[in-house]
Amino acid sequence: MTKLRVKDKVAFITGAADGIGKATAELLAQEGACVILSDIRDQLGSEVAKAIGDKAIYWHLDVSKEEEWQKIIQSIEKKYGRLDILVNNAGITGLSHTSEIQDPEHTSLESWHHVHAINLDGVFLGCKYGIQLMKKQGGSIINISSRSGLVGIPTAVAYASSKAAVRNHTKSVALYCAEKNYHIRCNSLHPAVILTPLWDPMLGKGNNRKQMIEEIARHIPLKRMGNPKDVAYAVLYLASDESSYITGIELTIDGGILAGSAASPKSD
Repeated sequence: MTKLRVKDKVAFITGAADGIGKATAELLAQEGACVILSDIRDQLGSEVAKAIGDKAIYWHLDVSKEEEWQKIIQSIEKKYGRLDILVNNAGITGLSHTSEIQDPEHTSLESWHHVHAINLDGVFLGCKYGIQLMKKQGGSIINISSRSGLVGIPTAVAYASSKAAVRNHTKSVALYCAEKNYHIRCNSLHPAVILTPLWDPMLGKGNNRKQMIEEIARHIPLKRMGNPKDVAYAVLYLASDESSYITGIELTIDGGILAGSAASPKSD
């Protein structure tokens, strides 16, 4: 039999009702972890946990609210006595929550704050309270950033800014935990062009959606959009003991996009 890669570990995943969070919860449970899913979409999150089975439960969490983080970490400690894996996945682009333009000139301060509250404050709070529960036995924190945290995105500036900050904060957390000898590793993942509900506002519906996906894939070296499980397997590796010597890294999952340039010369 194949050894389960995260057997008996306790994993907590934010934004787990769909997309990357859902795929991660399913895979970690499949590989032996006890999985706690969280989201603000309670019905959907509960359905996902129920479908996973006995190794999964769902708890409500708005990642931007410190008091909710405090409560849920206390609940994890009371029920499990430990936390081994924390996946800070919850995030928004901001594009589906407002009709306003999200460029550097027209984005409102309100929208800027809203995106950062979820994408960045949520990660800060997750790391802050995750460390406090993990430091007794060690563990792995995986922060989901984005390719947008590595390059400029002029039409989604709040999103890009927040994801860049997640990248840097991950390294600070990694070094802090190493200095404190907490045996907590912290790494960031940088997915790009992963077909999740975050893309819905950009892809539209009907026949145009299929054409948009095909057009996007044409510009990706591997000629396809990624799927949530592509990211979930990277989470699994960083969550497992296989990556015990890895901390503070940024792993890009983008089908080769950042490996080169769209303006690269053609081969003769």
